[in-house]
Amino acid sequence: MAPAASDLKLGKKVNEGKTKEVYELPDIPGCVLMQSKDQITAGNAARKDRMEGKAAISNTTTSCVFQLLQEAGIKTAFVRKQSDTAFIAAHCEMIPIEWVCRRIATGSFLKRNPGVKEGYKFYPPKIEMFYKDDANNDPQWSEEQIIEAKFCFAGLTIGQTEVDIMSRSTQAIFEILEKAWQPQNCTLVDLKIEFGVNVLTKEIVLADVIDNDSWRLWPAGDRSQQKDKQSYRDLKEVTPEALQMVKRNFEWVSERVELLLKSKSQGRVVVLMGSSSDLSHCEKIKKACAAFGIPCELRVTSAHKGPDETLRIKAEYEGDGIPTVFVAVAGRSNGLGPVMSGNTAYPVVNCPPLSADWGTQDVWSSLRLPSGKKIFNLCSCLSCPTTLSPEGAAQFAAQIFGLNNHLVWAKLRSNMLNTWISLKQADKKLRECSL
Repeated sequence: MAPAASDLKLGKKVNEGKTKEVYELPDIPGCVLMQSKDQITAGNAARKDRMEGKAAISNTTTSCVFQLLQEAGIKTAFVRKQSDTAFIAAHCEMIPIEWVCRRIATGSFLKRNPGVKEGYKFYPPKIEMFYKDDANNDPQWSEEQIIEAKFCFAGLTIGQTEVDIMSRSTQAIFEILEKAWQPQNCTLVDLKIEFGVNVLTKEIVLADVIDNDSWRLWPAGDRSQQKDKQSYRDLKEVTPEALQMVKRNFEWVSERVELLLKSKSQGRVVVLMGSSSDLSHCEKIKKACAAFGIPCELRVTSAHKGPDETLRIKAEYEGDGIPTVFVAVAGRSNGLGPVMSGNTAYPVVNCPPLSADWGTQDVWSSLRLPSGKKIFNLCSCLSCPTTLSPEGAAQFAAQIFGLNNHLVWAKLRSNMLNTWISLKQADKKLRECSL
C-alpha cells in the first residue's frame, strides 16, 4: 500500500505487520509513520480479508484513544494524526509481549481455564501476558519468563521494575478506557496493548495501536451486540454481506470513539478568599484545578465583615445549575468555610493560608465546627473538610467531579500511576547506586 501521508518525506520501511506498515521519517528525528492497511485478520492471519475503509476507521480509533490517554497523563508513543490512514509516533523498540487486561471472562480465557463460566467478573481486572510468536500461537508467559528472557531494547534491560511498570500501566489504561466507555452504556470487556522503549528518552511507553482489533466492546453489557473484531472471528463463512456487517460494527465504534474526548458533565471550583492578601495561595489552587481541566474562579468576600455579600455570592453560583465546589480560604479566625457550609448543600472545603506565627492556633477555627441536632433523622452539623495544601484542595474537588466526569477521573487515575512509577524508578536507581 502506498502511504497516504504524501506530504511527508518517508524513509525506509522499518516494519510491516498484518494490518499496518511503519516508516522512518528522516525530517522528524526519533519519529515514525504508522500507516494502517485495509486488512482484517483473525487467528494469526489464518483468516485474512480486505475491508475497504478499515485503515481510516482504525486510524481514527487509535488516534482518539491515544489522545485521551495522553491528555490524561499516560506516556504514549503517539505524536499526532497525520492523515486519514496514518499517524506519527515516537520511534520505539517494541517489547514482544502482548498485555491483556480482562474485566469479564470470555474468549480464550475460558478455553485455558475450564470450569470458569462466561461472564465471571474480575476485581481487580485480571492481567495476562502473551509472548508474540505467531509460529507458536502467542504462548502465555509469566512475569518470571519475561524477566528471565533478559530482553534489552534501546539500551533498557527489561527486569522486575519494568515488568511491574507495564503491569500497573496496563491496569490503569484499561480502567481509564473502561470509565470512558461507560457514559455511552458500553462495556469494555477486555483490552490488548503493547509497550515499547522510546529510542530517544529510553522510557517505556504505550505504543503500537489501540483500535477495534484491540478490545471487546459490548453495548449495554450484551455480548450479542458486540461491536469489536469478535464479530469477524465468529463468522462461519466470510461473504461480502458478512464483511459489510463487520464493517458497520467498526464504523459504529469509530463514530463513538470521538465522544471519549468529551464529557457531558460540567463542574467548577469557586475559591472564596477572605482578603486579597491571600491571592498567591488561591492562585495555586486555580493552577492545580487547571491541571485537572476544571474551571476555577476567584472571589474576595469576608464572612465576618460582610456576611450578606458572602451569601449573595453563594446564591449567584447556586442559581445557574453548574455543579460547584466551594473552597474557603481564610486565615486567622476562619468563619468563611463554616458560614458557607451552613448555608449551602454544595461541597465546601477549607484551605486556610496558615502563618508561621499563629498557624497552630488558627487552624482550629477550620477544624472545630458547630455541631447540631438531628432533624428528620439528618444531622444538621456543619461539614467542611480542611486541607492545608492548595493542590490538595484542587484534588478534593477533582475527586468529586471525577465521579461523573471520566476525563477528570482519567487524570486522577493517571496521577496515581505516575506517582507509583516515579517511586518505583527512584527505588531502582537507589539500589543500583548502592551496588
